[in-house]
Amino acid sequence: MLNACIAHLDEKHTCPHCQTLLTCCNTPPIHVGDGLGWGTEYIYICLNDECPLFVNGWKFIEEQYGHSGSYRYMIVAGEKSGSAMMVGSPEAFKGCTVDVESLKLQNKRYAREKEAMAQLDTCVADKNLEPLLTLLLDEGAHIDSRTKACGLLAELSDLACIDPLRNHKIANEGLQAAVNLAIGQILKANFKKECPYCAEVIKAQTKVCMHCSKDL
Repeated sequence: MLNACIAHLDEKHTCPHCQTLLTCCNTPPIHVGDGLGWGTEYIYICLNDECPLFVNGWKFIEEQYGHSGSYRYMIVAGEKSGSAMMVGSPEAFKGCTVDVESLKLQNKRYAREKEAMAQLDTCVADKNLEPLLTLLLDEGAHIDSRTKACGLLAELSDLACIDPLRNHKIANEGLQAAVNLAIGQILKANFKKECPYCAEVIKAQTKVCMHCSKDL
């Protein structure tokens, strides 16, 4: 769904009344036309308060309909021609503008999550730590995906996972506890331990840390 929406976000439209570049906005929850909906999550609207259509619309609606309102030029995403849409206040739609760059970043993050998920079934056999770290270090990834990745940590038993996971605080307390447990299992399986003073991974039988020289 997000990919389909992203396809419209690079559209550029100009208001024919003032030549201002239209702003991408979320569609209202209700379509006041035929009731069939907008057919898209986004519309492009002229939010220029100096636009002649908007400036002159107040007087026109007052004289024709006897209430306060005006018009803004709009185009539905994916279409080539637009029309005037009635608005009830100067602030209408200004609070629902779309952060296009943020959505693009969200789409890239989601694509990385999907790719990592697709690799989970083979990552142990391939000795591939990357998809596990991609999911566990991504706070936006689905908790089920991250939990599955955590469950494969001990089986993969790659010491390289320790530093990035120790340097990232996982917001979900249950998942953080599971990651800590997996790291403990990995250390034990590789006859290693973490120095309590400098946190470097060292041999389990070490009496003096080779990194900080502390007695253990």
